[in-house]
Amino acid sequence: MMKKWISLFLAILLLLQCSPVTLASAKQKSYKRVNDRIPTIVVAGDGNAICVPDETAPDGERKVISGGILRDVFTSSDEEDDDNSNVEEAVANVLLPFFKEGVLKDNWEPYYEALQKEIGDLFYEAQLDKDGNAQYGTNVSGWCQWSNWYNQNNDNKGDKGYYGLDDYRFWYDWRLDPLQSATSLHAFIQNVKRVTGSEQVALFTTCLGSNVAMAYLSKYGAKDLYSLGINATVANGSEFITEALTGQAKLDGHALVRFLETSAVSGMFNPEEFLIATLDLATKAGLLDGVSKFLHATIYDKVVQGVTSALALGTFFTFPCYWSAVCPERYDEAIQFVFGKKGTEKRLEYHGLIKKLNKYHNRVGLHIAELLKSAGDQGVKLSILGKYGLQMIPLNQSNDLVGDEFASLHRAAFGATTSTIFDTLSDDYVAQRTAEGKGKYISPDRMVDASTCLYPDCTWFVKGTTHVHRTEQENDLQYTCLTADRQLTIDDFSWTQFMVYDNETQQMMPMTAENCHTEPYSTNKTDEQPKNPLAKMKLFFQALQRWCKLLIERNRGKES
Repeated sequence: MMKKWISLFLAILLLLQCSPVTLASAKQKSYKRVNDRIPTIVVAGDGNAICVPDETAPDGERKVISGGILRDVFTSSDEEDDDNSNVEEAVANVLLPFFKEGVLKDNWEPYYEALQKEIGDLFYEAQLDKDGNAQYGTNVSGWCQWSNWYNQNNDNKGDKGYYGLDDYRFWYDWRLDPLQSATSLHAFIQNVKRVTGSEQVALFTTCLGSNVAMAYLSKYGAKDLYSLGINATVANGSEFITEALTGQAKLDGHALVRFLETSAVSGMFNPEEFLIATLDLATKAGLLDGVSKFLHATIYDKVVQGVTSALALGTFFTFPCYWSAVCPERYDEAIQFVFGKKGTEKRLEYHGLIKKLNKYHNRVGLHIAELLKSAGDQGVKLSILGKYGLQMIPLNQSNDLVGDEFASLHRAAFGATTSTIFDTLSDDYVAQRTAEGKGKYISPDRMVDASTCLYPDCTWFVKGTTHVHRTEQENDLQYTCLTADRQLTIDDFSWTQFMVYDNETQQMMPMTAENCHTEPYSTNKTDEQPKNPLAKMKLFFQALQRWCKLLIERNRGKES
């Protein structure tokens, strides 16, 4: 269990198959399907395993990273780690310079160096080198490599007579520079065109896969794309990644508890209930808030940049893919915060990596809207889907944004106007938009205005499903748009622009004023954080009662 708690600590610091149309039917205009001649290529984000050759492993390969980083951190396990002694030694090697040099002598550099080294040793195989290249090869699993080969050499239409959504999937090392991955994607597309005889392909992207698609558009244009589907993207920036890299961490116990409870409901993670109850009790008792205030009053401002840099470069921010999700307007700030000012030793040491990051930022990151507009103007049929209704990553200052745990809806929908999780768009705002003839773009829960999106008429919203989970209905909706013979819009569907997803029935339905309140937490901030001392005390004792009950059950379970 030691490594799991270390992983949790790191996360806190750092973040501080195909079917015919079943969902959509044309209301007024008719359209035809072109899925008998247009193959769809899926480009997902992080999540698939990255492997290195290992003759001693059963399959001749060993996973160096699974992609399920946060899932592993927050999921309980009864298995003990085999290398607890190594982890304990690493902790000791970090704590010694923290107290001896930092606290006693106010010299924090030895602590930063020790932190980056020891953390880096735990993640060394997954890390890229200082030029942003894979140190041990860039292979996906052997099965994924075979799948890539097969898909580039076979027409998967088969006897069914059409190309399904998942007939072609592009597997790649998602850690790498999206511009580098775009080159591989281009070759993949050309080969799929060759074996299918299709002049164009449909591209369906999720999360960081959308960043690869944007890089592809910047390098090769849109001539080979018939359509582009974007689902839960971070191509337009991610606040929690950006704030983690700019020292904007915030230890908010209420948000952390909401996040874990939300994840348990959505199936994103399987956090231990006793862990949630312990954090909830510490929050209600004011302990987490007290720790946060103490740190900010003492050493936080003094060490935050050094700790952020050490953790970033010792863990996952040698990955250019994650840097591609930094909000473009704060990119320069993040670079300086992690690597230091120009001319510093660390800046020179990581010159190769920074060069790659800058190239993506200047060529792609600053021009996301332009690239999408250009694609649309060239006739690429677009469908964009954003998700919300779940607690955002809690360890940063923007944890009250409307979003899907990882991506804020404002950015994922390319400009949607949203409220926070605790309120709605004001009556005056709704009245004004309605008077302007844009009332249909206001969500029934009055948390979203889609009229301000880059493409308001081909952007859909689903409330209640997590960032990493593509529901069958989402797939059907976007697959329909990807393979229609014209650009479909929200007016072409019998469904609304806003939908809700029920995790229990696994069904998606049109959002109404009656079914829109799907959040697994209270949206009334006063209920969660009352100002009245008696109300605060009541919540504390309720949390204490729950914790004691779970503690007794936990001990009984161990005895049995």
